[in-house]
Amino acid sequence: MIEPRPNEQTYAYVPDVSHPAENRYGQSVETVPPGDPLRGQSLNINGDAGIGANPNRYKQHGFYFTADNCIGCHACEAACAEKNDTPPHLAFRSVGYLEGGTWPAYARLNISMACNHCDNPVCLKGCPTRAYTKFAEYGAVLQDPDICFGCGYCTWVCPYNAPQLDPHAGHVSKCNMCIDRLEVGLKPACAAACLGGALDFGIIETAPANRVQVETRIPGFPDPAITHPNIRFQQAKRLPRELTRTDSMPLRYVRTDADHRPAVAERDSARAWNWKRLSTRENPLVVFTLLSQAVIGAVALLFLAPFFGIELLSPSTHPIAYPALLFGLIGFETFALVLSTLHLGRPHRFYRAFNNLRWSPVSREVAGIAMFYNLLGAYAFVSGVPALARLLPGDTAATLAEITGWGAVLAGLAALWFMHRIYRIPARPFWNHWQVLTSFYGSMLTLGAFVLALVHAVVALAAGESFAGVPAYLAWPMVAGLLLEGAGLWFHARDLRRGDGEAAASHAEQTTTFGYVYWARNALLGLAAVGAAALTSTSGALGLALWLGVGAAIVAAAVLGRMLFYALVIPTTLPGAFFWRNRAFEQHARETGLAALPQAGIATHAH
Repeated sequence: MIEPRPNEQTYAYVPDVSHPAENRYGQSVETVPPGDPLRGQSLNINGDAGIGANPNRYKQHGFYFTADNCIGCHACEAACAEKNDTPPHLAFRSVGYLEGGTWPAYARLNISMACNHCDNPVCLKGCPTRAYTKFAEYGAVLQDPDICFGCGYCTWVCPYNAPQLDPHAGHVSKCNMCIDRLEVGLKPACAAACLGGALDFGIIETAPANRVQVETRIPGFPDPAITHPNIRFQQAKRLPRELTRTDSMPLRYVRTDADHRPAVAERDSARAWNWKRLSTRENPLVVFTLLSQAVIGAVALLFLAPFFGIELLSPSTHPIAYPALLFGLIGFETFALVLSTLHLGRPHRFYRAFNNLRWSPVSREVAGIAMFYNLLGAYAFVSGVPALARLLPGDTAATLAEITGWGAVLAGLAALWFMHRIYRIPARPFWNHWQVLTSFYGSMLTLGAFVLALVHAVVALAAGESFAGVPAYLAWPMVAGLLLEGAGLWFHARDLRRGDGEAAASHAEQTTTFGYVYWARNALLGLAAVGAAALTSTSGALGLALWLGVGAAIVAAAVLGRMLFYALVIPTTLPGAFFWRNRAFEQHARETGLAALPQAGIATHAH
């Protein structure tokens, strides 16, 4: 146990006060009942087997922030950084601000934020490695960096940007509530260091002395319904009707009947390409998702063709092309999986992705893709290698081929369902729409049919045959996939225009900052759909030229659309500042070399 400093001031200790039995969400303030086996356990802090004597050890604690008192001195940030020895580019606690009004009636609202140790910790549920645990002690949500393999999914699902992915170390870390200090009755370092009496700490639903409000909302704070955070606010001074952010997020906060709600900030409406900004650190996921969807679609269409009386390719009629196609698809999926794995901060820990099948859509997606991959491999060997089939008795090979084929198709479809669930995140409103489902399954149909049509054309031309058009069995799935994706995009854009906040801001970005890319993608989708419908009746040189054009349009639309998907998302994070947690400044720092200076606090992209 740590030892409190001699003559430690009383304000540094957590007060022992009365509290309600339940919080406002109906959750018991007492984390576990008396006699529960979780009581009386050591937290083994730094190898110390001692058990803290804090009388409120098994009660949910949380932060209390009096916004009117915050002077923006950043003492809480400094105390946190010193206590946790964080590198310059990370901060478990940060202070951002909003401003509004006009001189001389200018107003500034500072917001100090760290992890809120929520009742419904979405980081815990989303983490595929189970690196997160909500402890009975103080209700703290703790994360183990040694278990984490650096996928960063917790940074997506958290509305408050509390988990911090360190691209240099390859793992996530975050606020640990200073439980070593709580064990001896001291407040977390940030709360003890606050100069203005703005940041405090105690049992949840209790207010410090001389405070009258215990609110869950403040301008700039995301919807508390997402996670039921354990932080309470007081903000009593009157604020301007509209508050703006000083970071680059195109958001403002406008007062309605009760509080300030996010709205789109008016920015330059000129359209642009912005190719540099279109490329993000999620580019490996662009390749992974598109290749996986293409392979799953191709396998499904190839396997199901005989059930519709259609002979595309078979081991008997195409003894070379058929196994080459199957093993080529396995090769593409292998490349996609390797690229996705290398995207992790710690790729050698990839096997931990299966640890949280109960809650994490990432774990379920990985399990689905793994089942599909292995069943596809088995199907390729059983149906595509005649020598192996001859070693098996009777119709065993045919039976195994049917079992593994159906298994691969069903596992692939399930994997895409879980892949889409990864992006249905309330903290990323642009993604949290059913259009993700139509996009992923639409890409499966379009790209899968495109791959098979390409192979069909190559096989025909290699055999000396003239191009006889794309079979209707492949052309119409292409058209259906393009229409499915187009319909989803239309409804998505309509709903974004009708909404507000981060989702509407993302739509504003896609029609302005990436306006030319957005409309180019839409035009390519339309042209590809019309061209694909004409492929069934066009042959010869003209048909081949049309097919090449349609194929190029399909691939270009898919790549541009998926890159937009990752580049446009605006999370529900807390406001940043002019330099700190400002995407525009981070980009500027990397382009000019400022990021190489530790004092700039900008992490260079390590992977």
